[in-house]
Amino acid sequence: MADRVTIFDTTLRDGEQSPGINLDANAKIEIAEQLARLGVDVIEAGFPQASQGDFEAVRAVAERVRGRTIAALSRTAAGDIDRAAEALAPAEHARIHTFIATSKIHMEHKLRMTPDQVLAATTSAVERARGHTGDVEFSAEDATRSDPEFLKQVYGAAIAAGATTCNVADTVGYMLPDDYAELVAWLIAEVPGSERATWSVHCHDDLGVSVASSIAAVKAGARQVEVAVNGVGERAGNCSLEEVVMVLRTHAPSLGFTTGVDTREIARTSRLVSLLTGYPVQPNKAIVGANAFAHESGIHQHGVLAERTTYEVMDPVELGYDGSRLVLGKHSGRHAVADALAKLGFKPTGEELDQAFVRFKQLADRKARITDTDLEAIVADEVRAERQSYRFVGLQVAGGTVLTPTATVRISHDGTVTERSAMGDGMVDAACAAVAEAVGIDANLVAYNVSAVTGGADALGDVSVQVESGGTRVNGRAVATDVVEASARAYLQAVNKLVGMGVPAGSGPGASGGSPRRAAPARGGVPVTAATANVRAPAAAVRRDGQVSPQAATDAMGRVFGVAVQAGEA
Repeated sequence: MADRVTIFDTTLRDGEQSPGINLDANAKIEIAEQLARLGVDVIEAGFPQASQGDFEAVRAVAERVRGRTIAALSRTAAGDIDRAAEALAPAEHARIHTFIATSKIHMEHKLRMTPDQVLAATTSAVERARGHTGDVEFSAEDATRSDPEFLKQVYGAAIAAGATTCNVADTVGYMLPDDYAELVAWLIAEVPGSERATWSVHCHDDLGVSVASSIAAVKAGARQVEVAVNGVGERAGNCSLEEVVMVLRTHAPSLGFTTGVDTREIARTSRLVSLLTGYPVQPNKAIVGANAFAHESGIHQHGVLAERTTYEVMDPVELGYDGSRLVLGKHSGRHAVADALAKLGFKPTGEELDQAFVRFKQLADRKARITDTDLEAIVADEVRAERQSYRFVGLQVAGGTVLTPTATVRISHDGTVTERSAMGDGMVDAACAAVAEAVGIDANLVAYNVSAVTGGADALGDVSVQVESGGTRVNGRAVATDVVEASARAYLQAVNKLVGMGVPAGSGPGASGGSPRRAAPARGGVPVTAATANVRAPAAAVRRDGQVSPQAATDAMGRVFGVAVQAGEA
C-alpha cells in the first residue's frame, strides 16, 4: 500500500507574506474553500497575532471551512499561542503551529537568546499549545543552517512536550536536496521519540531547489510537505503545491507515495490565487503556466497530434484543463495548421492547404501568435477564394512626405513572374497601379474599405475594394499585417474575378503605366467605412457640433491612402 503524504498549504500565511499581497477575510475564505475542494489536508490560514485583520481572517476561515485541519502560526510567546487558539476556536480540526529560530546567526542577532533559552522556550510553547489542542506542530526556523546536534535537542524537547508534527525549515532555501534529505533522515533516526511525530519539510526557493529538496526529504522519511499555490511566498517563494503533487502522482509507481489532492482542481485553484493575490503566473511555470501544455514547434505539434504522450508526461485534462494547446507561430508545421483549420470547420486539401500554409508562414514571421480569427481571415482570403489566374508574389513600396509614393509588385501568371512599378497619390494608390500595370487591365477602383481583424499593433488589416471594368463591378478582399499589402492583394483578387468573367487583360491603360482610374467619392453621411480615427481633418471641416463633416473625412482618407474612400449613409 502506498504511503500517504500530508499536504500542508501555507498560501494564506507564508504566501501572503509576499510583497504586495494583502488578503482580506473574504479573499481568504474564498481561497480556503477552494483549497478544501482541492483536497489539501492542512490549511494554514494566517498569523493571528500579526494584526486584528489577520486574526479575524483566520477565525472566519475556521468558521467556514469543514473537513480540513485549520492551522494558525504563532511564535513561542504565550500571548501568540493564546491568540492563535482563540482564532482557531470555531475550527472543526485545529492546529497550532509554533516556531523558533535555531541557527546561531538568528539566536545571536535576532532573538538575542542562548541555546538553553531557546530549548526552554520550545518546551514552554509546545506545552501551552497542547493545552488548547491535541494537534501541535513545532518548526525550527532556519534549521538547515543550525547545528545538527542542537537541532536534535530542540526536536527532542518539542516531542517530549507533546508536539505531533516536527517541521524542518529550509527558511532561506540554502541546502542542496541530497544534503537536506540526509539531514531529515538523520533527525528521524537520532531524535528521541521521533516515531511519535510526523516529520515535515518546509523549503523556500531562493536557489530554485525547493521542490527537489522536498521530494528528496519525502524519500528520506518526511510525510508532510509544506507548500503554496503557484509557489507564492517571501523572496523567491515557497515550494510549489502543484509541482510537488504532480511529481508524486507522476512517479507514484516508482516512489510509492500518494496525496489526497484532487488534481482536476489544480488549474482552477491556480487561477483563483493569481487573481486574488494579483500575482500573475509566469507563462513557463511548470504545471500551471500558460505554456505548460502549449506546443509551437512543428515537430512537437506533429508528435502531440499523433500521440499526446510523445511530448507530455502529464494529461492536462487531469489538471482541470481542456487539453493540450497547439500554439500557432512561426515554428508551427503543416500538420498543426491543418488541425487548427479543421477545428474551425475548414478542411482544405492539396493546393488550397499549400496556399493557406504559405500565407500562414508569411504572417507568422510578422506576428508572434496567430489567433483563430487570423486563421479564419487567411482561409477567407485564400482557401475559399476562387482559383486565381494572377497570383501575388511580392510587394515593395517607398514614399513619404518628400518622395512620390512608388510601388513595385511581382505577379505570377502561367508560371511566369512579372515585375512592374508605378507611382501614385499614396502608397495604396501606387500599389494598385502597379498591379494594374502588371496585369494590363483597364479597371476603375470604385470603393475602398479598411478595418482591423484583431487588436494590437500587429493586427491584421482587412481591406475590401470594389473595382469596375466595362460596366461590370466586382469585389475583392484580402488581409495582411501591412495595409498596403492587403490593398494590393484585394485589388488583385478583384482583377482576377474580372479576368475570369472575360474582361481582357494585357491591354488597356494599366498596361501603359497609368494609375487605375478612381470613381469620385460617394456623397453621404458618416460613418466613413474606413479607419478614419487617426486622420486629422482641417479645422474648417469641423462642424459646430464638433463632428467632422462626412465629405471632409472622406477627402482626408483619400489624401492618406491615395484612393477614393467609400462613405456610408448616416
